[in-house]
Amino acid sequence: MASCLLALVLIVAFVSLVVYLALRPSKPSFYLQDLQLRRPISLGDPSLTASAQVTLASRNPNDRVGIFYKRLDVFVTYRDEAVTVPVSLPPQYQGHRDFTVWSPVLSAESVPVAAYVADAMKQDVAAGFVALQVKVDGRVKWKVGSWVSGSYHLFVSCPAVLSAGYPGVNNTVTSLKFAQPTGCSVEV
Repeated sequence: MASCLLALVLIVAFVSLVVYLALRPSKPSFYLQDLQLRRPISLGDPSLTASAQVTLASRNPNDRVGIFYKRLDVFVTYRDEAVTVPVSLPPQYQGHRDFTVWSPVLSAESVPVAAYVADAMKQDVAAGFVALQVKVDGRVKWKVGSWVSGSYHLFVSCPAVLSAGYPGVNNTVTSLKFAQPTGCSVEV
């Protein structure tokens, strides 16, 4: 009886290994396509006010595996400090080799930032560029046929280099342009 049970466990483990190796889900690819300021960045003492629209694209590289995006929060950081409020994207299913685009508006109204962050941003604007990070934090599930996996943590970080125009009055950045579309680092 014990040998039959052991044989059954080994067969199930072997079949599971073969299925996993055949399907082997790959993490999605993310790209930051655009970042446009809807309102100039205003640097207070020490606070920040801004509004921007980002365009993020995701590609599912899998031939046989779909991806459920259960919860995705998008926000912008500067020097590892959040400078916008996280915006939740709606849950979505991404089919095999499918491509999805989101364009959320991210805003910050008098967000308190450390004094060194406000000073650093003022210096970057004076130098002609601002390096931001657009980040996505959420949960994903893999789908194969009718089977859906457990939930996995997804973290995406996209560099966004903006070339700055001249600072306006009262430390208001009047013109920022997104340099070029970039690939993002993805961790699952």
